[in-house]
Amino acid sequence: MEFLCFKEELTMKKTLQDLTIKDNFMFGAVMTDPENCKGVRLDVYAKDDTNTRYNIEMQVLRKSTLGKRSRYYHSQIDMDLLLSGSDYRELPDTYVIFICDFDPFGFGKYSYSFYTACREEGSLAFNDGLYTIFLSTAGKNESEVPEALVSFLKFVKADLSESSKDFHNEYVRKLQRSISQIKENREMEERFMLLEELLQEEHEEGLRQGRIAERTENIQRLTDLLFSLLKKFDKLPDSLFEKIEAEKDPDRFMQWIQFAAESASLPDFLSKIE
Repeated sequence: MEFLCFKEELTMKKTLQDLTIKDNFMFGAVMTDPENCKGVRLDVYAKDDTNTRYNIEMQVLRKSTLGKRSRYYHSQIDMDLLLSGSDYRELPDTYVIFICDFDPFGFGKYSYSFYTACREEGSLAFNDGLYTIFLSTAGKNESEVPEALVSFLKFVKADLSESSKDFHNEYVRKLQRSISQIKENREMEERFMLLEELLQEEHEEGLRQGRIAERTENIQRLTDLLFSLLKKFDKLPDSLFEKIEAEKDPDRFMQWIQFAAESASLPDFLSKIE
């Protein structure tokens, strides 16, 4: 989601109660529960028992460079592993999964799977371990994909009034229960309201003055909010603390806050603030 589009959405003054699974704030909150990461491989950024790594991205707005974005995410996963001491020969298989609220390629498929293949000999395995999957809520080939996947994607596509209906799938019911619990959580409601309020205030100030005024008191508030959003990740590197504490530009902070709200993994967030 682009920053401008995110700010335009704020004019609608959404509340926590208005959010569905496709809203980045709700998606990130729901997927902090490990149990919700076991459904249709919604691991956000995780590994399974075979050390395979998964990164998932919710895409509400159509992008023209999804292929290049998937390449970038794969490279970020590999770089994170190599920097942690892994040898390139030990790199695990990696899956980058996009959940698209549109048909990214126009063939009416619920799922588009990509991997490296030999053009001259299709049976020749390259074994680079890179897989990219696009899941589409606009699919039409229900007989060709698992029923559970179709139910989940219909749930993602649903608007607020439809999202609470029975999709006849236990995993979707689990997600619905998580969303209900989040909406009943006073701390989550305050966090979302503070995020929306700060972004709206700074957006309006920017429209009036042509830029966001640099105010020391706002920098501290923005810093606190950013760290609050980053709590969903297990451990933050010292270099990130230093980078945030050294930043004094409110415009940059507003971008980082948006990135933190929408990022599904720490590597994803770090890649966006470089």
